[in-house]
Amino acid sequence: MPNTQSAKKRLRQSEVRRLRNRGVRSNMRGAVRRVREAVAAGEHEKAQSEFRLACKKLDQAAARNVIHRNAAARTKSRLAAAVKKVAQAA
Repeated sequence: MPNTQSAKKRLRQSEVRRLRNRGVRSNMRGAVRRVREAVAAGEHEKAQSEFRLACKKLDQAAARNVIHRNAAARTKSRLAAAVKKVAQAA
């Protein structure tokens, strides 16, 4: 346990940030999962709309340093390719 006042404050701050980051990460993962499910089902329109939402969530997570910005870009690129593939198949 922290002994100094500043260490106690840092513990409180890190706990709040951890919980906030957990929520951001959870929302982001859920959005990405919904895109992948729509792609697997072959639903182009749903995949397209979910992809736009997932891009927003990925960018927000990257802006808050929950994930690295390159990881967000890589995930968006892979999702875009999957959505494009479904569009061509339809």
